[in-house]
Amino acid sequence: MTTAASDRRVVLVTRRTRLDTLIARHNTLGQAKFYVEHLGADFSDYLKESEAYAASLRVTVQALQAWGRYQIVDRSLLANFVFAPSDIVVALGQDGLVANTMKYLEGQPLVGLNPEPSRWDGVLLPFQPADLAAILPGVAAEHRNTRSVTMAEARLSDGQVLRAVNDLFIGPRSHTSALYDLSYGGQTEFQSSSGLIVSTGLGSTAWLKSIVTGSLAIARSLGASTDEEDYQPMPWEERALVFAVREPFPTRTAKATLVHGRVLAGEPLRVRSRMPDNGIIFSDGMEADYLQFTAGMEAIIAPSETCGRLVL
Repeated sequence: MTTAASDRRVVLVTRRTRLDTLIARHNTLGQAKFYVEHLGADFSDYLKESEAYAASLRVTVQALQAWGRYQIVDRSLLANFVFAPSDIVVALGQDGLVANTMKYLEGQPLVGLNPEPSRWDGVLLPFQPADLAAILPGVAAEHRNTRSVTMAEARLSDGQVLRAVNDLFIGPRSHTSALYDLSYGGQTEFQSSSGLIVSTGLGSTAWLKSIVTGSLAIARSLGASTDEEDYQPMPWEERALVFAVREPFPTRTAKATLVHGRVLAGEPLRVRSRMPDNGIIFSDGMEADYLQFTAGMEAIIAPSETCGRLVL
């Protein structure tokens, strides 16, 4: 049975502000203020951010009440929330909230709302709350343009799966060495490093860029000839990933030759853990949402068959 455009449910994903987090930690507003000011920080900025978010939330909810069917979900509940295939999803927050929401979707359209344009640049936030009422009918009728976003996917040998909109981190939970066997391009080698980053096109302007930029700067300082423009981010839609090994450490047994490359759907990256108890995989900087990756487990990493759909 097909859901009529006007009957489609809208799921609004929200997040806590910094002030909300502080009050939850310190129990009262007064104690939160004392903590911030004791550190020499400007508590008024926390208040301004919280007030701006609350005002944006009111405008957003008014639009949803006029629409009809809607549900509000906090970011912390995303991992266990079940989205319906016909849902329209709206994220009110920073770029990170959009990315964190997208990886739990199965192609549903995602609208990014910027709650405070003067504070957040919002690469993934093309709209403001006041725009929502005018946007929803076109999204529901599938008349709005969307941009496809390639996601990364790590599939473990025990059946667990984790997606990433920006990047996957594979390595140790704490500041210790990551130990693993890396298979790429028909070669396999044992490595010891600070872990691997596997980036999507969207994420190629973020963590991966910092790794490559740092590596090129070190190479130049050692006399290598490199061009500062050598690094080119990938388009969001490109059906490929890029991996980079962080701080590979060669020893008598550990190698450091397979340190960077492109990953395609038909040529996945394979990583087998040798970490006895502290190996993990997390995505998009969300360390609390991780998979255990301990000795003997294998991760197969490739572009996800499911792509994100960001409404434009």
